[in-house]
Amino acid sequence: MRYIKILSVLLLITLSISLKAQTIHITGKVSDATNNTPLSNVSIKIKGATNGTITASDGSFSLSANIGNVIEITYVGYSMQTMKIGSETVLNIQLQPEFTELNPVVMVGTRSAGRIKTETPVPVDVVNVSRNTLPTARMGITDVLNYAAPSFNYNKQSGSDGADHIDLATLRGLGPDQTLVLINGKRRHQTAFIAVFGTRGRGNSGTDLNAIPGSSIDHIEILRDGASAQYGSDAIAGVINIVLKKDVNHFTGNIGWSGYYDKKYNPHFFDDNNEYYKHGEIDGNAIDVNANYGFKVGNNGGYFNLAGSLVSNGKTFRQDNGTLPINSVRRANGDGSMTDAGGMFNAEIPFSASSKTSFYAFGGYNYNYSNSYAFTRNFSARPDRFPTGDYDASTNSAPIIFVPDIMKQNKDGETYYNPIIQTHINDASLAAGIKGTTGGGWDWDLSNVIGNNDFHFYGDKTFNASLGAGKTHFDDGGFSFLQNTTNLNFSKKFAGVGAGLNLAFGAELRYEDYKIKSGEEASYKTYGSAYVSIDSVFNDGTLEEVDTTFKAGGSQGFPGYQPNDVVNAHRTDVAGYVDAEFDITKAFLLEGAIRAEHYSDFGFTSNYKLAMRYKITPTFNLRGSASTGFRAPSLQQINYSSTFTTVQGGTIAEVKIAPNYSEIAKSAGIPKLTQEKSVTASLGFAFTPTKEFTITVDGYYVHIKDRVVLSGQFDATDPTLDPALTSTLQSLHVALAQFFANAVNTTNTGIDLVFDYNHRWSTQHFRTLFTANFQHMTIDQINVPAKLNDTKEHQETFLSDREQKFILASAPNVKASLNLDYGMNKFGIGTRFTYFGKVTILGYGEDGLGINPMVPTDADPNVTVPDQYNYGGKMVTDLYASYQLCKTATLFIGADNLLNVHPDLGYAHGAAGWAFNNETGGPFDAVQMGQNGIHFFARLGINF
Repeated sequence: MRYIKILSVLLLITLSISLKAQTIHITGKVSDATNNTPLSNVSIKIKGATNGTITASDGSFSLSANIGNVIEITYVGYSMQTMKIGSETVLNIQLQPEFTELNPVVMVGTRSAGRIKTETPVPVDVVNVSRNTLPTARMGITDVLNYAAPSFNYNKQSGSDGADHIDLATLRGLGPDQTLVLINGKRRHQTAFIAVFGTRGRGNSGTDLNAIPGSSIDHIEILRDGASAQYGSDAIAGVINIVLKKDVNHFTGNIGWSGYYDKKYNPHFFDDNNEYYKHGEIDGNAIDVNANYGFKVGNNGGYFNLAGSLVSNGKTFRQDNGTLPINSVRRANGDGSMTDAGGMFNAEIPFSASSKTSFYAFGGYNYNYSNSYAFTRNFSARPDRFPTGDYDASTNSAPIIFVPDIMKQNKDGETYYNPIIQTHINDASLAAGIKGTTGGGWDWDLSNVIGNNDFHFYGDKTFNASLGAGKTHFDDGGFSFLQNTTNLNFSKKFAGVGAGLNLAFGAELRYEDYKIKSGEEASYKTYGSAYVSIDSVFNDGTLEEVDTTFKAGGSQGFPGYQPNDVVNAHRTDVAGYVDAEFDITKAFLLEGAIRAEHYSDFGFTSNYKLAMRYKITPTFNLRGSASTGFRAPSLQQINYSSTFTTVQGGTIAEVKIAPNYSEIAKSAGIPKLTQEKSVTASLGFAFTPTKEFTITVDGYYVHIKDRVVLSGQFDATDPTLDPALTSTLQSLHVALAQFFANAVNTTNTGIDLVFDYNHRWSTQHFRTLFTANFQHMTIDQINVPAKLNDTKEHQETFLSDREQKFILASAPNVKASLNLDYGMNKFGIGTRFTYFGKVTILGYGEDGLGINPMVPTDADPNVTVPDQYNYGGKMVTDLYASYQLCKTATLFIGADNLLNVHPDLGYAHGAAGWAFNNETGGPFDAVQMGQNGIHFFARLGINF
């Protein structure tokens, strides 16, 4: 009996060992436990062994293991999970996110599965869109980011033609087109518009972030580092990656109202003489509606998320009351009105439950109608800009034809009108692709993205004075820009090399097309040579006409593009890159990238980047980078052409912004536009002293050579200019000309600070977020072409002191923000303090040239002072509160700029009589927090 028992025990042990050693083949999927999103590149390893695998793009995996083995499932940003292998051969695993808003996983700047924000080798901001858009009156993504990210800067333009109708922003004080914008990691097209006027981005294009509905966006990643070696042109200042929502069976939406109440500068409260345009105690009234809902597609994790938005806001009007004289320059100074409607979708559909391949697509359409006032036409000063009757020799004048719906009259009898500039902007995009994993473990992604922006101008409630009063609406023409980008990318993680190596490579083919369309004839043409008045003298008894004032041609406010401005230009770009991220140890990360590109219009460029991160302690990461970068001159800069008419000394003259390839540009010695070249370096650290508190500090250096800007105007009658230029101008009947050129080298240095504390206990939470940017820019060199470098006057005309100040004033030297947010149960309250540092801008001066601009003082016209506007540092205070009305609805109320803070008045002190000699034609330039004052809002958020 004893031997039977021993034999039985041995048999059981043998059977157990046999079962334990039995090998089975396991398949399954790994997904996010909160939203069922498939997770790719998840590491699945057998504990105590060297073999393992990673998940494919659709979250699927396969693995051979023995029954009884323990597998470890790990993924950055998620809690590790362990499972013991039993007899089941299909495992569907859900991982729980372990990160808070302090350390989200970011995808921009890396081609691996993503890294926690504090462990990246370069600084990345992550902006939660819904949290930043609900408790504020700011309705556009651009405006919201201005108060959410330290080195992001934006100012609403006014009195600057097309710049009033589109919101372009900058990173680190550089140009709007020196920041690359991605959606879901794919390049976004730029706007067709190029800023010729305005205080920011003069001579630049950029990407219209407001054409993307905020309701479609999950979060925004802002990479604050040069990344041309990774992503190509435009990524000198950094990269903004907009990540769209993937939610399914979940509706979110909101409806809001906002309006400005400014008793200090709204003329409604003080204009009793009918000097100004105005619209009630509260102006700029706005309504916006946003919605988002996602549909489940199939049973394999597919989704189709759809979002839409509608925004309508009215005009604002702002004037000074007492310090400055009556503003007859722009009586309708303020922000324009706008109606904007758009939609966006985001979708992904796996091919099958077992497939590692999926189809994805996203895109949308946005329509924007904007309406803003141009500068004022006053009959006493410029009767040639009004429709008039026939010239009467007895009065030496032509009588005005008064049009009541357009013209106004103050109590002193002055007749005036403000032309209206309208724009219709259509923006459309579509991305589609297929991604998957090869048998060898390489992730691949083939995609195509096409985008088009069409920007069209109209003149309304205005006149072509030479045509008369019968026509008051004009088609002024416009421009369009199309971009098509095809990408093929490969990446693979080699878990056994060091602590992990991710290798990526790929190629890109991009096609771009830019068109300028002419306006109708009446928008630009001067009809006949009718005149309004004749100034004359007698010389030896003979009447001599010395100055005849002719009726002006073209649409007042914005003359149309002419047939000789019409452009249809295109180019192609072919690029290839290699990108590696090597975790040499768990503490030391080294990243490198090389990218080469060839543009059909200017040739070859190559760029390089090296970045590192070293974990000095588990909570303290040192990081830094060095890279070269570039920005290809845009088709807009190469091909932009504008011709308008001016009347000088009784002679009708043409002013031309000449394309880079034109005979005018060539005769001026303007070189062919080439790429802007940059060298960028950064050094900083990320410190997480507790799980609730994160500190990041990053210094940066950006040197850019051959920045593209718009030159000053050169006169065809200037005898000191090269005869080849003046003769070319005269042969083309052009009186004044200006050009785009690689005109300036600049250096930016600065430091970004982010302190983020987030504490939750019981039913309460408290968050403190402090961000700051300190920056300084210098102009190192002005690259005057040889033909224009002969005299000091020509050198200064090429890039005047005024234009140099606009470059330097692209961002304040200091911008800091403190956000305090507290919530308990259903109630929440918060405040934001945002400080905008000093900005200095120059006016045109008495001679209108902007070269060492000086103006006479009020006390003595023989004494002059610099035409300089010093906008001192200002603090803006926002206050908001929220209350959850029920499970599905939350009410938000508050006020932005609660203390009604404005920029300092923009004029040369001691010379108030020369006020409004600026870009806006108003009491302020478009700087800092803007001119509109306190901004009340109420918003209802819906979530079910």
